[in-house]
Amino acid sequence: MKKILLLMMIAAAIGFGCARVNVGGSKEPIKVDIAMRLDIYQHVQKDIDSIENIVAGDKAKTGKKPGDQSWLNFAVAEVYAQEGLSPDVEQAALRRKDRRSSLDSWEAQGVVGENKLGLVEIKNSKQVDSAVRDLVQVENADRMLIYRSLAQKYGESLEQIEKVYAEKLAAQAPSGTPVESLNGEWKVK
Repeated sequence: MKKILLLMMIAAAIGFGCARVNVGGSKEPIKVDIAMRLDIYQHVQKDIDSIENIVAGDKAKTGKKPGDQSWLNFAVAEVYAQEGLSPDVEQAALRRKDRRSSLDSWEAQGVVGENKLGLVEIKNSKQVDSAVRDLVQVENADRMLIYRSLAQKYGESLEQIEKVYAEKLAAQAPSGTPVESLNGEWKVK
């Protein structure tokens, strides 16, 4: 009897110990939605800064001596330097540099302003002669050359490049310059 009781206990332990547990899950496969966006604007901004440094007549503003950089920073800087600006963009920036003082003067007087597309716009047509109109036309032509080049280089829309560049130009415009905001409102800086 003891053997039968022992066998029954062993059978019960095995029966309960090997119980099946059903884990109910979804019949649908697991979906993971990963949205990634490569933010190229830091590279666009780097090129914009390089171009505007040329226009302003500044050399590269690093604030560091060449010996202060680590070998990794040096290697990364070399890669970006190889990408660089196209000769057409550099020439356009140099032409803009030649016009800068004249353009700044007209902007400070409020005769011309910076619009939301990063272009120069005549605000007071009564005060302008053909020389100012020509100045605005060639400045805008060089700016558009730069914008198209950056849009092509980074695979971005021209409108997006204009928007990013317009913010930079509005921020550095001289006091008294009419500046158009993204919503179309003109304000004097």
